[in-house]
Amino acid sequence: MKDKFYITTPIYYTNAKPHIGHAYTTIACDVLARWNRLQKKETFFLTGTDEHGAKIQKKAIEEGKDPQEFVDGFAEIFKDLWKQLNISNDGFIRTTSASHKEAVQKVLQTLHDNGSIYKGSYKGLYCVGCEQFKSENELVDGKCPDHGTEPEEMEEECYLMKMNKWQDTLVEKIKSDEFKIQPERYKKEILSFLENQKLEDVSISRKNLAWGIPLPFDTDHTTYVWIDAFLNYLTGIGWDGDVKKVPEFWPAEVEMIGKDILRVHATIWAATLLNLGLELPKSFVVHGHIQSGGKKMSKSLGNVIDPYAMLEKFGADGTRYLLMSGGTFGDDLDITMERMTEKYNADLANGLGNLVSRVIKLSEKMTNEINFNNFVSGDQTFFDTFKFDIILESILEDVKNANKKIEDNKPWELVKNDLIKFNDIMQELMVDVYSISERLIPFLPETAEKIKKSLETKQAEPLFVRIK
Repeated sequence: MKDKFYITTPIYYTNAKPHIGHAYTTIACDVLARWNRLQKKETFFLTGTDEHGAKIQKKAIEEGKDPQEFVDGFAEIFKDLWKQLNISNDGFIRTTSASHKEAVQKVLQTLHDNGSIYKGSYKGLYCVGCEQFKSENELVDGKCPDHGTEPEEMEEECYLMKMNKWQDTLVEKIKSDEFKIQPERYKKEILSFLENQKLEDVSISRKNLAWGIPLPFDTDHTTYVWIDAFLNYLTGIGWDGDVKKVPEFWPAEVEMIGKDILRVHATIWAATLLNLGLELPKSFVVHGHIQSGGKKMSKSLGNVIDPYAMLEKFGADGTRYLLMSGGTFGDDLDITMERMTEKYNADLANGLGNLVSRVIKLSEKMTNEINFNNFVSGDQTFFDTFKFDIILESILEDVKNANKKIEDNKPWELVKNDLIKFNDIMQELMVDVYSISERLIPFLPETAEKIKKSLETKQAEPLFVRIK
């Protein structure tokens, strides 16, 4: 398929409600999907939920629920949040769907038949929080860096997937950018890992874990949650697991992931595809974590920011703006409600909202017609390099310049004594506002639409109300 754009979020684990990190990733993907649709590309944007594994089984039992009922509830919460954030996903994949499970079993059978999977046993340090084995050098003071817990030493019968034979291939593809990892520092990080540590064959099954997809060739085992989850990137675009019939949208142009899951994606997911003889994604786009007040968000510190609380305070477009302008993509972001409230008021209520209101009010006295159809965006390079904050800063600069043009030219006085100059200045300002609205479409779709409607009707709609 020519001129296509396929983008994915990681699928989100259904053992807890969505948090601000989930919202950040999904909004960033939505911005890219909307931008590519504007470029007339055939776009498919996939998100969804990861619903199997030991953690979910344990949590469901604790709450006295059947695991399916447990994950159904969380899947609906994720769908609701994306609706409220105006996310334009084309697909929502659930790993408990019948079609996904059938495709996963077909893949496992193929891997088994072609010798990529074999029976053995695995001994190692297992982190229940990550649902994966950890090597000693991944631990910090003997603990998992993500969960702060000591992994359990575990040995179990399992099926393993061959990994090591792909090590040189992966290094070569990453170095040449055939398999592109962005931003650059994450490419360097994964190359350093692959060049200095031998890839071990990985366990792809668990024995005596009911909540998972049974291996078709050994029903005492269920699929290890990572393998099951990774395949969503293919099953979510209608793949049935047949390696001879890969969907035309594959490979993905962008798989967006958080930095904590880069390594498993760049090794286990990549090796799975290579073992199947399938193309790797064109790129992984990696973002940092979100902190608050310089610290990792945690309930005990009381600094957790709930996406629903942001929606209630700032609305969908306000939330989208604050997260996308919160810092350099790829870096860790540090946000607090106090700083976001200040930014919302300065940039949106006093800046953009005030500009649109003034221009529309003044435009009521114009006597000439305006043609808005010659706008050309220069943002392509910045979208290609995920510089969302730079684009939004540039739009904000346009807002400031337009407000300055009003102050410098005083159109409310021109209308009384120089109607020609008044019309000229107002035409410039109307085109300025139109250009701003065009550039805002991927980020603030609802606001962009309201601005355009106001320009057409010359009736201002309130955009952003100042928050105390």
